[in-house]
Amino acid sequence: MENLTDIAVFVQVVESSSFTAAAERLGLSRSVVSKYISRLEDRLGARLLNRTTRRLSLTEAGQSFFTRSQRGLQEIEAAEAEVSHLQQIPRGKLRINTPMSFGILHIAPGLPGFVDQHPEVSVDINLDDRQVDLIEEGFDLAIRIAELPDSSLIARRIGPCRHVVCASPNYIQKNGSPRTPDDLRRHNALTYRYQDSPNEWRFLTPEGRYTSVPITGLIQMNNSLAIREAVLNGAGITLTPSFIVGEDIKAGRLEQLLPEYRAQEISIYAVYPERRHLLPKVQAFIDFMKKRITETPYWD
Repeated sequence: MENLTDIAVFVQVVESSSFTAAAERLGLSRSVVSKYISRLEDRLGARLLNRTTRRLSLTEAGQSFFTRSQRGLQEIEAAEAEVSHLQQIPRGKLRINTPMSFGILHIAPGLPGFVDQHPEVSVDINLDDRQVDLIEEGFDLAIRIAELPDSSLIARRIGPCRHVVCASPNYIQKNGSPRTPDDLRRHNALTYRYQDSPNEWRFLTPEGRYTSVPITGLIQMNNSLAIREAVLNGAGITLTPSFIVGEDIKAGRLEQLLPEYRAQEISIYAVYPERRHLLPKVQAFIDFMKKRITETPYWD
């Protein structure tokens, strides 16, 4: 930073054609300005200015150094102005990482409304069920559906994520409907590979107690939309987020099972790297999603 200060003073002296005038513009004494120039010349090992009692002139080295320094300072000023501009209203490219199923069903349909509200923002969505490193991979924020561990990331809750047990009417007709969680042991369960304890489902009973049931099944997948398709076609029973199957249950394509036993509820979060100043484009997207989802999601 000391180097940059010396360079800025040097450029001001040349542009002012005077130590005295430069000192007045910078709010410094003439002796301090002279000290900065001498320190810069000593560090470079070259004389930059020819000084006489009447005028200043640049040496050959000084002329070359002034041209580059002036251009560099102008670039720094432009960078500061650009950052300040970005901090005023949402603009620029917004890079988002989101789980594939949630992104397809509930982010992609909302994007037209978001870009209509914020026409200076372009959106780059990465659909991926793995948990990415936001900083290393250059994402502005991610949507995560989980109980989050402690980390250096900032998390903002944007809504609940409830889970339901469901199956197709065809499967239920052939195999019967479970009356209690324990009945699930006798059914073919389709499980999500990345779910915590995929082979054990946990419920809150009507009496307010928690119960866990080991389940078995022939099909496990790493994508909830693929599980939904298999369940719609009678492959078995699944425990899945209501944002995946809410519309199917409303339409009668799937039936919710064990409704009096409450399955796990977690949260949908927007997470982003800790920053002193949150970019308006990130804040705008978080606000948009919170308003779109709410505490009573439309899919429920």
